[in-house]
Amino acid sequence: MDDLTTDRIIPINIEDEMRDAYIDYAMSVIVARALPDVRDGLKPVHRRVLYGMYELGLQHNKPYKKSARIVGDVLGRFHPHGDASVYDAMVRMAQNWSLRYPLVEGQGNFGSIDGDAPAAHRYTEARLMKSSEELMKEIHKETVDFQSNFDGSLQEPVVFPAKLPNLLLNGSSGIAVGMATNMAPHNLNETLTAIIAYIDQPAMTVVDLMEHIIAPDFPTGGIICGYSGVRQAFETGRGRILLRGRATIEAMGNGKEQIIVTEIPYQVNKAMLIEKTAQLVNEKKIEGIADIRDESDKEGMRIVYELKRDAIASIVLNNLYKQTQLQHAFSVNNVTLVEGRPNLLNLKELIAHFVAHRHDVLVRKTNFDLLQAQKRIHLLEGYLIALQNLDKVIALIRGSKDPNIAQTALIEAFSLSEAQAKAILEMRLQRLTNLERNKIIEEHAQVTKLIAGLQAILADKMLRMQLIKEELLELRDRYGDARKTTVEYDADEFTVEDMIPDNEMVIMVSNQGYIKKTPLADYRVQGRGGIGAKGVLTKKDDFTEHLFIATEHQYLLIFTKYGKIYWVRVYTIPENKKNTQGKAIQNLIQIAAGDQVRSIIQVRNLKDDAYIDTHYVLMCTKQGIIKKTPLRAYATPRTNGIQAIVIRPGDCLLEVTLTNGSNHIVLALESGRAIQFHETEVRPMGRVSSGIRGITLAHAQDQVIGMASFPTADLDLLVVSEHGYGKRSSLEDYRITKRGGKGIKTMHITKKTGNLVAIHAVKNQDELMIINQSGITIRIKVGELPLIGRATQGVRLIRLGEGDAIASVAKIDVFEQTDNADSKEPIPNKSITDKTENSIRCTEEQLPLTAEVIAADKEGIPLCNDEKEMDRATEEVREE
Repeated sequence: MDDLTTDRIIPINIEDEMRDAYIDYAMSVIVARALPDVRDGLKPVHRRVLYGMYELGLQHNKPYKKSARIVGDVLGRFHPHGDASVYDAMVRMAQNWSLRYPLVEGQGNFGSIDGDAPAAHRYTEARLMKSSEELMKEIHKETVDFQSNFDGSLQEPVVFPAKLPNLLLNGSSGIAVGMATNMAPHNLNETLTAIIAYIDQPAMTVVDLMEHIIAPDFPTGGIICGYSGVRQAFETGRGRILLRGRATIEAMGNGKEQIIVTEIPYQVNKAMLIEKTAQLVNEKKIEGIADIRDESDKEGMRIVYELKRDAIASIVLNNLYKQTQLQHAFSVNNVTLVEGRPNLLNLKELIAHFVAHRHDVLVRKTNFDLLQAQKRIHLLEGYLIALQNLDKVIALIRGSKDPNIAQTALIEAFSLSEAQAKAILEMRLQRLTNLERNKIIEEHAQVTKLIAGLQAILADKMLRMQLIKEELLELRDRYGDARKTTVEYDADEFTVEDMIPDNEMVIMVSNQGYIKKTPLADYRVQGRGGIGAKGVLTKKDDFTEHLFIATEHQYLLIFTKYGKIYWVRVYTIPENKKNTQGKAIQNLIQIAAGDQVRSIIQVRNLKDDAYIDTHYVLMCTKQGIIKKTPLRAYATPRTNGIQAIVIRPGDCLLEVTLTNGSNHIVLALESGRAIQFHETEVRPMGRVSSGIRGITLAHAQDQVIGMASFPTADLDLLVVSEHGYGKRSSLEDYRITKRGGKGIKTMHITKKTGNLVAIHAVKNQDELMIINQSGITIRIKVGELPLIGRATQGVRLIRLGEGDAIASVAKIDVFEQTDNADSKEPIPNKSITDKTENSIRCTEEQLPLTAEVIAADKEGIPLCNDEKEMDRATEEVREE
């Protein structure tokens, strides 16, 4: 190697060279490609496209030009990169699903929200939107700095004057080296209002600004779920905003339902959303959807999810939110360039930088206008001097050999400047008329006033801020619109129940294991003794065995006759009309073959430690065995169920209730006897135990028919027989004994009443839901039932058909209203009392207290309304 070659080789450290080269590359990507400027919210490519269109004269009221022409002009003059980068940037600025306020108005195929590519630039046309022109207005008044283009042949703006806060309005996204930005769009009305408020009170906090800017406003609409992510993004510049598509549930004519999606989250591809959903349906990961259709057109978006007949629409919708991009998180990261350096900014800082930029633009514009006005008035003063000395000026010009001599002569004769003398020489002769002279004088006065105004602006910052406010108010009136994205503030952590109203439902389970729920409002209240209404359609040999009231958000603990427990949420039960059969319970729980549902209780919450630690599950069997277990033992739901109680041979579980550990318990037998004892008589036991004796059966064929729990002493005991008779008795009529006894009479059982089938602890305001084996239901008020002695047969609750019988009785808890004027239904009448031996009490309207009634009760005769019925009952008691 010769000496000349050796002299040209400079040894360097490769690590230093790679570091320096990479830093240069990184800064080039950060500053010149990926991050927007905080002042106008644009990246260089977007700024060059808009400026190129502005220079081509493509204003909103001018004809469109081919996109290829625009791309070629931008490439040739400002952007030394590929045409795809320029065209893609221009296309995105024309898409109303990408930008909240599009900057380019396109004509032709500019793509779609389904991800379809736009047509080639030779097929499309474009021009500027009116709002985008606001970004470049007054750009030639030295309001911003210019720099040389890539080859130094032209000048391009470093930033736009930007009358509108484009960065806040349209947001931005980009990936640089070692950092990225993802800024959300906002509503113009809210943003400009917040900026005006900031100008009035620069010391206001981010929280104060959030009173004006509620949340981001996305071009595709949707719903912001929860506000914590929005608040964090506004306060710190980073935050996670949960977006959901806007969906409604509609009923179809064939009894099915469908979910209609009209808005999807920002930056979600509609076609991919539908494709992904179809895939999940085929894989059985989302159930209940029969068909998916995209019915979107030029009128708007419409995605239809047609549901199967037994599907619960709210649950299907929640699964769509959970497993597809119908729910999508937008991560805010407000990284932007401030004086050429990347910075993370909160809401107030973004507004402050915009206001500072607008102030700087206003100062520069005012200085420019002042300079132009001063130049103009200088010429006008020259004109006035010439007009005042018109004859002398004309003579001097006529006596000069050439214009240069005339110019010099004017300068020397009237102490004019070179510019003034030149302007006088170039003045047309028509300006010498009296009319033109007056115009010059008027213009001089106007320009003098203008200069004074411009100087006042430069001298008073408050005045400058006022001008900025007026400008923003005008822009708000011109371009403002309503929000597209709504906010649900109390939805930070959505669960299934958040999508479902916590309505009261009637839950029915048939003897053969069919379950359904029906809104409680579907059952109107009737008077006692009515014929009822058709409540459920069952098979010929089936009947409703369990009926109770629960709310949608509650847990159901389902106990079977073999002592197992299963868990179900009420909202997972299919909702049906009153006269439908329901769904097999095997579709909800994995119940063993031969097993049968015996009791179901509803629990408020299995995740509240204070709740589950203060409640007990009390169980009884048909043979009179009773067991108490802490609720915590059953607070962990399992798909296959667990053993709740060990059932002895020949016995089965009958009923389960939830207690607080200090209740009074009443067990009743089919033969009409009942026992009352305190719950403390039953010690808590573990899950795998059989329990202890609660009541002794009257005979071998006797069995327990129910259990009632009394948390307070102001409740009455309701008993119902199989032939539709029932009554209330005071709990005081039942002496408290030790558990395991034979009990005392609770209802006078005859052939007419039939055996005892149900007991409940009730209060005056409660209501009853009664269903018989043929499916007829009736809903009556407890207040309509007389409060009479325990050894009586009661009154008729429902009239039964031949061979029919009561299948189930459920209690509906109704809270007494305090203001009758606002009540849509009358409150049951207050009961009245006569101090007799048995404290006969009844409602005033239904059972007047006659001397015969009081006498009958004193003799132990069952209380009845009808005189013939009373006579028959009296004979039955005497025979007994």
